[in-house]
Amino acid sequence: MPRRARAIKFATGVVACALLGTCQRVPSTLEQILAIGELRVVTRNSPTSYYLGVEGPEGPEYDLVRQFAAQLGVALYMYTVPSYADIRDDLASGRAHIAAAGLTISEAWDDVAQFGPPYRQVRQHLIYRQGRPKPRSLADVNGSHLEVVAGSAQADLLRRLRDQHPELVWVERRGDTVELLGEVTDGTIDYTIADSTEFALGRSFHPGIRVAFDIMAGESLAWALNRRDDSLRHRVEEFFSTAASGGQLASVLERYYGASDRFDYVGARSFIRHVQSRLPRYRQWFEEAAVLIGEDWRVLAAIGYQESHWDPMAVSFTGVRGLMMLTEGTASMLGVVDRHDPRQSIIGGARYYASVREKIPARIPEPDRTWLALAAYNVGFGHLEDARILTEANGRNPDSWQDIRAFLPLLAQEYWYTRTKRGYARGWEPVRYVDNIRGYLDILEWVAADSGPATLSTEPTQAMNIVAPRASASR
Repeated sequence: MPRRARAIKFATGVVACALLGTCQRVPSTLEQILAIGELRVVTRNSPTSYYLGVEGPEGPEYDLVRQFAAQLGVALYMYTVPSYADIRDDLASGRAHIAAAGLTISEAWDDVAQFGPPYRQVRQHLIYRQGRPKPRSLADVNGSHLEVVAGSAQADLLRRLRDQHPELVWVERRGDTVELLGEVTDGTIDYTIADSTEFALGRSFHPGIRVAFDIMAGESLAWALNRRDDSLRHRVEEFFSTAASGGQLASVLERYYGASDRFDYVGARSFIRHVQSRLPRYRQWFEEAAVLIGEDWRVLAAIGYQESHWDPMAVSFTGVRGLMMLTEGTASMLGVVDRHDPRQSIIGGARYYASVREKIPARIPEPDRTWLALAAYNVGFGHLEDARILTEANGRNPDSWQDIRAFLPLLAQEYWYTRTKRGYARGWEPVRYVDNIRGYLDILEWVAADSGPATLSTEPTQAMNIVAPRASASR
């Protein structure tokens, strides 16, 4: 009998047992989970919770609940709903055992939920656009267009502040905070409120947003559980205590928020220094790999620099490693025995890139075909296809990189990703990835032109404003 059918049968038996009085007591939530062999977790499709990555489900909440389910020895069933109201309903009805959706501990949930231990401190920021007058207090916001997500911690915060600021007016709407940050950037709305976690992620692809001031500090993120039963809460407390002391919690938070928290940049000067000091050690292997796959060696060299700064001993928090930052699974598939061996890594990475490039329709001319292949190498071919479909549906050319790059970041906005097959993606990352590599290629064509002209005709890029690469889990 399938697990889902067994779970339904067990739950039905529990209800019948309680109604007919044929058992001594109703099993606790934890006992039910262990009996059916499944932990049911409700979440939202968002960068702070859960989304479909290149190699499957990702997200900070997903990583944590996956570890918790493994600790319980049960399977994980994690599903998404469109709104915070749906999360409340599923938790109250018992459909979900846990709500893990970047929730802020709030009294507004007291009627349906109790919270587990806090795992991350956040501040609630008032966000405005750079270049506009910076508001100093909520009084400066009066009469302006302020929007927040309906049912969110930010909406609850504004309702609590209404007694002190009766003149304050705002709009609550469906969607997500990342989408609202984009509307602040383009001037559609004047202000929004985002917690520090959402802001750290959002500014990666909306660099024009700024924090005016903190409306609230010292709030905490936590999982929500049904308030009628403490059995599961005790195990959740034990899990977070162990994860905090053992470093697993810090590792998850660093993976998803570390690069955004640092938000640093590198320039072309540093790249040129590395061309002189590091590239000569590996150039022959980039050229060898280029011959194997029929590619310009400089494209492979630019990928390698974006991935690791040509450091064969590089290791990320996600477990990818080596000069081309290959995952263990991809390395095994490609026959790479030692990911820290630079030649093996370069040839393995080149073969992986070639396999991605082959999926791009042959009708697409260069250089667009290469830019699309690089984007797919970073975000996954499926998400690239979602962006191409959005591009075509909006009257633009799905074979043009310039058109597609405008739609890739929309995969991080709920209004758009709910209309795609594969859902949320960190769509700003492949845009930066391709822009960075194009910048590196411009420089390599200048400083490494002795091997003949490059195979790609690149448009001018701002080589002096190259964004620092982020360790990727895609290979």
